[in-house]
Order: sequence, then C-alpha cells, then structure tokens
Amino acid sequence: MSLGVGLAIAALILAAALLYSSVGHGGASAYLAVMALFGLAPEVMRPTALVLNLLVAGIAAVQFARAGWFSWRLFWPFAAGSVPLAFLGGALTLPAPIYKQLLGFVLLFAAYRLFLPARTGADAESRPIPIGLAIPIGAAMGLLAGLTGVGGGIFLSPLLLVGRFAPPKPTAAVSAAFIWVNSAAGLLGRLTSVASIPAFSLVWAAAAIAGGILGSWQGSRRLASVTLKRLLAVVLVVAGLKLMLS
Repeated sequence: MSLGVGLAIAALILAAALLYSSVGHGGASAYLAVMALFGLAPEVMRPTALVLNLLVAGIAAVQFARAGWFSWRLFWPFAAGSVPLAFLGGALTLPAPIYKQLLGFVLLFAAYRLFLPARTGADAESRPIPIGLAIPIGAAMGLLAGLTGVGGGIFLSPLLLVGRFAPPKPTAAVSAAFIWVNSAAGLLGRLTSVASIPAFSLVWAAAAIAGGILGSWQGSRRLASVTLKRLLAVVLVVAGLKLMLS
C-alpha cells in the first residue's frame, strides 16, 4: 500500500469517525465502505473495521454516558442476545461473493438510514420494549454484526427510533455500548484474523480516535449535521453497489 493511499484512507476514516460518533455509532459501515472503495481484501477489511469500531464506539459510549444519556434497562436485553451470536458470526467465514453481497446490503441499508430525517426530542413519549422481544432481535443483529464486521448499531438505532422505544440521545448512548460489546465479541471470535490487519492501521486508529473524541463530544450535546450524513450516505451507496455488482 502506498503512502498516499494510506493517508487518503486515514483522512476518510477521520471524517467517518467524527460523523458516526456524533450519533453514537462506531462507524464500521463507513470504514468498510472506504476500504472497499480502495480495493482492500475482505480478510483485511473485517478485523480492521472491528478494531476501529472498538475505539470509536468506546469513546462515544463514555461521552454519552457522562452526559447522562445511557440506559442500562434498554441496553442489557439487546446485548444479552447479541454478544454470543456476534462471537459466532465473527468465527464464521463466508465465501467472498456472499460476503460482498451481504456487506453491500448492509452498506445500502446504512445509507438509507442516514437519508432519513432524525427524530427530535419533541416526538411522542417513548415506550419500553418487551424483554422477550429485545433478546431475539439482539441475537439477529449480533449474528449479522459478527458476519459483516459492523457493530450492529446501524440496525439498533432505527429500531429504537422508529419503534419509539427511546429518544435520540439515549438511543445514541445505548447504540454506542451495543456496538462496543458486539465488536469485541466479533473480534474475539476471529482473533486469528488480527494478524492480517495492515501496519498502516496504526495511523488509521489515530485518525479514528481523534474523530471519535471530537464527534462524540459534539454529538452528546447537539445533533449531527444532516448535510454531512447525506454526503456520507452517497459514499455508502457507491461502495455498496460496487461490492454487490463486482
């Protein structure tokens, strides 16, 4: 990998971490999109995205929790279902064509989610989600997270918002913690793959940490820019279609 390509990826990771952490996400779908656009191999993409996700989601979880938005009651049923399946998904290896199609779908879904208007705090009062429903939903999200190298927050956030199970900032706080535990489980399930992470990832990690700190600090106090979300959604669409059509 050339220096120019490595630095270009780092710049895009910084921008993605800044944006995603502002809404409580780790940014794995964006990191995967960036790596797909530069033609990195799937066996490199998944563990690298999980490591970056751990860093950014961890920072976001701490920032949102410090601001008082985290809800243990909302978090634990989803995490209880997701963690074992994320570990299993991380241990599985899909054939490259299936992996590309599945990841392409995940990226397109992420783009769709970013195009949607954000809920505001003035929306209708939230309602609790039944534990018996949250655990199996979390399990399904965890399996998909482990298989693709995302943390699952891209699915949890819209569920909580559309179902009116939580307002936006508690959703961001819970999603960040959910992403962290799933990324950790997925990485443990595929621990041997860590050796395939490129040396340049140290620079990418520094970029992700910087973006995560700035973005989550801002996001725990105000909403992220809709314009930036939609620009990033365009990148996800391009990468998703590139994967699915290649």
